[in-house]
Formats: sequence, structure tokens, C-alpha cells
Amino acid sequence: MNSFDMRRYEMLVRVREFGNTQADVFPPSTIAGQAFAEIAATIQGLNTHAADHLSGRGSAREGVTSKAVAREALREDLDAIIRTARAMSLDTPGVEDRFRPPRGVGDLSLLNTARAFARDAAPLKEQFINYSMPDDFIADLDRDILAFEEASRDRDAGTDAHVAARAALDTAMENAMNALRRLDAAVPNRLSNDPAKLAVWTRARRIAAQPQPRRSEAAEETTVVPPNLPEAGGTSAVVS
Repeated sequence: MNSFDMRRYEMLVRVREFGNTQADVFPPSTIAGQAFAEIAATIQGLNTHAADHLSGRGSAREGVTSKAVAREALREDLDAIIRTARAMSLDTPGVEDRFRPPRGVGDLSLLNTARAFARDAAPLKEQFINYSMPDDFIADLDRDILAFEEASRDRDAGTDAHVAARAALDTAMENAMNALRRLDAAVPNRLSNDPAKLAVWTRARRIAAQPQPRRSEAAEETTVVPPNLPEAGGTSAVVS
């Protein structure tokens, strides 16, 4: 959740608690009672989606780092083969033409080049080894190709989880806001002759103002997981 989502979440918790204390005034058979129930259920979903959102973002960031490491290892493999092939061309002209650097700058170009090198180096393995390449340099290249592919999939999976959780958060929050609009009409109508309860509702319904950041703080949005807040009936909400 970003800071605005978090302030709306805290407001929804207050609204839920207000509904719990006024269940006799807004029974489940009424539109207001149903709206309070929907908000209570939405809060549970928001807890889960917020945790998934944060977890997915962390996985995506981890995947970016792992992919960068795997990419560098793959480039080092290719550089060694290219360098060696150039030397080999002194005795076998044209060999270096089979081991050219990737034509593009993208990951797909890098992968395609690595796969081609692994295939084309196989019949020349002994010649490469004669230039002090490791005996298992082709197997090592295959392992680095696999590691790069796995890192790419992990990064994509983390990004997908992050995006899906964000979409679920938005949908759940939208549902809660729609329920809240019903309460904005029903609650003041029902409590028009009870200023004390109406004042409590007004306080619960208010979304806190955005805190002003200190000048030394970064101006970027912060994602947070909702705190453990009281559940209906007095139990604690668990954010997983």
C-alpha cells in the first residue's frame, strides 16, 4: 500500500469498528448493515493483498539482482570464447567468424549468441582447451545459460505477483469505497437525531491528512503493509 491507501485502510478499520458498536442500529438486513459487513470482509482481503504486493515487489527486485549476476557470468563466458577464437584463427582462418559478439544489446540476443557458441564450440573443444580454456568450459557455458534463463523467469514471476497484488488491492479498495458511499447516505440519515453518535461517525469516516515530509526525506512513494489492527470481536488482524 502507498501512504494514501494506508490512510484509507485505517479509516476503513475505524468504520468497521463503528459498525460493530452500532450493530443494533444498523442490523444485517439493512443496506447500511450490509455495507458494514462488506467493509469488514474487504479489510481481510486488503491485509492479504498488501502482503502479497510487498512480497512480489521484493521477489522482483531479487530477480533483477540475480539476473544481473547471471548476465555478467554469461558475458564473461562469451568474451573468453571470442578472445580464444581470434587467436585460433591464426592457424584456422575463419574460426573467429563463428564466434562474434552479440549483435543486439538485449537479453534475447545474448542468450541466442550463448546457445550458438555452446553448439559451435563443441567440435572445436580440444582446440579451445589447447589455449588453456577449462576442460568443462562448454558445460560451464550451458550452466550459465540455464542460470540466466531461471533468473529471468524468477524476475518475471515476481513482477507478475507484484502487479497482480496491486490490481487486487485496487479492486478491493474500490469495493470498500462503494460500500462507504452507501454508508455516507444511510448513517447520517439514521443518526440525524443523535448528534453524539453522528460525531463519532464523522470522526471515524474522516481520512487523515497527508503528513508533510521532512526536507531531508526522499519524495518517493513508500509501500507499507498494514499494521496488526483489532479484528471484529476483539481479535487481532493477522497480516500474512
